Amino acid sequence: MNIKIQPLIDLQEVDGRIRELEREAKDLPMRKAQETASLRGDNAALSIAKEHRAAVEKKIEGMEREIEERKNKILEIRTSLPTIKSNKELLQVNIQLETLERENSEAEFRMLAQADEIPTLDAEVVKCQARVDAAQGKVDELVAELDERIAQVNEELESLKQERVEKSAAITNPRLKLYYERIRTKRWPAVVTLNSDNVCDGCHLRQPPSVGQMVDKEKDPSVSIDYVCCTMCGRILYRD
Repeated sequence: MNIKIQPLIDLQEVDGRIRELEREAKDLPMRKAQETASLRGDNAALSIAKEHRAAVEKKIEGMEREIEERKNKILEIRTSLPTIKSNKELLQVNIQLETLERENSEAEFRMLAQADEIPTLDAEVVKCQARVDAAQGKVDELVAELDERIAQVNEELESLKQERVEKSAAITNPRLKLYYERIRTKRWPAVVTLNSDNVCDGCHLRQPPSVGQMVDKEKDPSVSIDYVCCTMCGRILYRD
């Protein structure tokens, strides 16, 4: 075991777990948004179905008022028939009555056609409502699970951040610690092994023999080598 690098490897392990949890913490709200977006689509379809039904019902109500107004007009004209004295005026009134009755007959036919749509529209509303209810149940369940996971992630992150402070304090070489903090923002993982063929496990490029020799010497506590870096990617190298 490389006693100089091991504390740094321990710190990197904690940092790796923190990175994973921070990525998950970022993804979880996005997953919630995606799930609620699909529910919004179902709710929109339900609203459209209800609005369509309401529009048809309102149209029927308007037709009923118009028919009733014509009926009242027809009754009023019929009541006035005995008072009509000239044949010409009577003819005109009869034409008016026929027109009103024809209009009412046509309006009643249209109103019945509209009324025939109501059961179909009701069925569509019921179907859309069922989809919303089913989706709502699934979304509520998933959102509850995601909220629980978010709480767990935040708790784990707090614990790991405390652990990181302890692991960082265990690194007594300030130059090594400073270099690690700089390189980890650009390369991950920042600390990698140099294999037996002198290939960096980070960028997978072969290192000069001198680098391998320095990494081997680094394991000796009596040798004053702070750290050895890959000549290509800059990662900190070590051998088990």
